[in-house]
Amino acid sequence: MGFILLGLAGNSIQLVPDGTLIFHGALIILMVVVLNRTLFKPINRILEERDRRTGGLLSEAKQTVIRIDHSLRQYEQTLRGARAEGYQHLERQRTEAVHERERQIASARDALGKQTLIEKQQIRSQAEVARTTLSKEAGILALRISSQILGRAVAGEGDGGRQA
Repeated sequence: MGFILLGLAGNSIQLVPDGTLIFHGALIILMVVVLNRTLFKPINRILEERDRRTGGLLSEAKQTVIRIDHSLRQYEQTLRGARAEGYQHLERQRTEAVHERERQIASARDALGKQTLIEKQQIRSQAEVARTTLSKEAGILALRISSQILGRAVAGEGDGGRQA
């Protein structure tokens, strides 16, 4: 009690705590409780919500990037497959065209060979006819020339070999 009296003593310097210290302590605790309920908890809730939303959006953005990468890989794989299929189709068409060309060339060669054979046979028969005709005409001409040179009929001249 003596300390309390000293604390209430007035203008003197106090080296010993008095009753106002308890009042200040209680006032600080009251202000912490009031500020905690009215200011810090709502601000902390807002900050937590913002972090949750930001984290959620960031997570959602990461998932979107993963889906886009997956879709891009699928697209590229499909594109490679379509290109390979297109190249195979072109190769098949080229191979078929080469086979068709070879078949047409072989057919043309066969037709040309047959035509050549027919032409050769015709030429042989025409040559044979020409030889026979020339041989007859040469004999007739030889007899005529001989009879004109000799001035008399040569044997084997016949009726067709005489000229008047």
